Amino acid sequence: MTAADLRDKTPDELRDQLVALKKEAFNLRFQQATGQIENTARMRSVRRDVARVKTILNEKARAAAGTEA
Repeated sequence: MTAADLRDKTPDELRDQLVALKKEAFNLRFQQATGQIENTARMRSVRRDVARVKTILNEKARAAAGTEA
């Protein structure tokens, strides 16, 4: 997932993506705690994807607030 792909999505789509990523991160934490995790690098990529989505959401919110003022 790249930032360019995320910028093409609507804020609602980004929020849905964020919820899905947080669920995945939650499940990965449980897998790690029980020793069942197979791909430990996935935790890092999910965490970075969450940050990427939040950043794009904030950029869109700031741009919307700037045009309204």
